[in-house]
Amino acid sequence: MLNPASPIGFLIAMLDVRRHRARTDDERGASAVEWVIIAAIVVGICVVIAGILQGALTSEANEISNEIKNQ
Repeated sequence: MLNPASPIGFLIAMLDVRRHRARTDDERGASAVEWVIIAAIVVGICVVIAGILQGALTSEANEISNEIKNQ
């Protein structure tokens, strides 16, 4: 094993790190796809909840408006 403090040892250590990263890029890509899917699901759930809340709030606002007009 070469001394990592020497120039050749440092270059070999850096190449080893890059080689290791290149081998694990497939796992990173799969992880990124999983996060995109999870984010899309969360956004979809938020849109559905926002639609439900908007409908409920609009209905209640109309009822309050009608009560004020009737007084």
